[in-house]
Amino acid sequence: MPKVVSRSAVSSSTDARPTASAAAALRVYYCICGEFILVIEKNLTALPKRQTDGATIIRTQDSGNDKAVVFKLNANSSDAVLVERSEGHERQYRFSCPRCNLLVGYQSTPPPVKSGPFLYILRGALTQMQGQVPRDAFDGEIDLELSEGVTQ
Repeated sequence: MPKVVSRSAVSSSTDARPTASAAAALRVYYCICGEFILVIEKNLTALPKRQTDGATIIRTQDSGNDKAVVFKLNANSSDAVLVERSEGHERQYRFSCPRCNLLVGYQSTPPPVKSGPFLYILRGALTQMQGQVPRDAFDGEIDLELSEGVTQ
C-alpha cells in the first residue's frame, strides 16, 4: 500500500489586530442533563432579570437603540400555559430540553423563537459546565429538616 503523508502549516501574525468576530466569544449553556441548549454572545449573568420570577431576559428583536442579542436556542416548544401573576394572568409559550423535557424558558408570543421581543430563560435551568447543576438551581427552595420523620 502506498504511504500517505499529510502536511499542514499554521500561519499567524503577532502584529495582526483581532477582528470583531474573533474577539466576540460565544458562550455555551447546557441543561442539567448535559444536553446543549443555548449558544449566546453574552454571559447570562450580565443580562437583566425579570422581577416576577427572576428569569433572565434575552432581547430577541432590535428596538430603538437597544440591539437584539445574538443566540441560538436548541429546545422543543410546547402549547401555551396561562400563569397567574399578582397583577393578572400571563400567557407563556414554553421551551423545554429535547432530551429530558426540563422546562428551560418561555416567551410571550407563539413559536418560533424570536417571534416576540423577549425570550426568558428560567433561573437555575442552564449551566456552563456540562453535567453540573448550576449554583442557582435551588435558590428560593425551602430547606428540609432531615430530623423530621427520616431514619438514618
